[in-house]
Amino acid sequence: MTDPLRAPSPKHVLVFGATGTIGRATTAALLDRGHAVTCVMRPGADAVSAAGAACIQTEVLDPTAVARDVFGRGTFDAVISCLASRTGPPRDAWAIDHRATVDIVQAARAAGVPHVVLLSAICVQRPRLAFQHAKLAAEQALIASGLTYSIVRPTAYFKSLSGQIARVRSGKPYLLFGDGALTACTPISDRDLGHYLALCVDTPDLQNRVLPIGGPGPALTPRAMGDHLFALLGQTPRFKHVPVGMMRAIAGGLAAAGKVVPPLAAKAELARIGLYYATESMLVLNPDTQQYDRTATPATGADTLFDYYAAVLKGEATVERGDHSVF
Repeated sequence: MTDPLRAPSPKHVLVFGATGTIGRATTAALLDRGHAVTCVMRPGADAVSAAGAACIQTEVLDPTAVARDVFGRGTFDAVISCLASRTGPPRDAWAIDHRATVDIVQAARAAGVPHVVLLSAICVQRPRLAFQHAKLAAEQALIASGLTYSIVRPTAYFKSLSGQIARVRSGKPYLLFGDGALTACTPISDRDLGHYLALCVDTPDLQNRVLPIGGPGPALTPRAMGDHLFALLGQTPRFKHVPVGMMRAIAGGLAAAGKVVPPLAAKAELARIGLYYATESMLVLNPDTQQYDRTATPATGADTLFDYYAAVLKGEATVERGDHSVF
């Protein structure tokens, strides 16, 4: 009997960004499916702890080094890029989310690699921030490359929605922007996303497509997340509402100040990132109505955000938060 978890034809897959939580999950999923995996990471990075995966260290922002040290070492059937800027300022976003990604696509094409799987983000549907424009430009470059592509746009990550666990656990109120119902998302776990990225390698229906993807269950508002967290802790819900208008004023003030004091420009972009996530849902955007639509947002996997919350509170999971986490 055929094992549904195993790939029908094992391939040799390169994974960029393998040291991040999603890169690690993707590497594990590829190995589970029987693929040979080579992980690419920056010099000095800890080797990926996945039995059976090979590791190459090189400067991923140097296209010459990538071509020599990575693509020059063998033949590969597919590339998965999980690269992402860690902080979001324009300079980092364009260097990593765009330039490094496009360099990888070009190197893959030159080396005869037929398929690139790109981890993007669902927020590029309505781009207002530097990292969103950078990701969208990288998507367009991949589509134009002539390679087989799978562009995966996940909704929201568990780790990005867990920043208030410690705050609430210590007795502080849960912070809400506006009334706490301005936005909604269907969060996806690293494990489920890694499995989905791995499926793209050998599933024709997931190729030459842009693929929005979320986790299972209903769309969750920040208020619902807070209510459930209090319930898990056995506490009476306590919320502190932050006016969206105040966030707009802070972002606008920093942007104006950044024109005079350049270091404040980066802080202004971070403020805009916070404002964006406070006012925009992480769901598929209906192009006709310009409304976010849970029913149009595909789902995968079985892991839920609230199960993750429970595991964190029990000490069975840790929160590895990114630099632009959201509440």
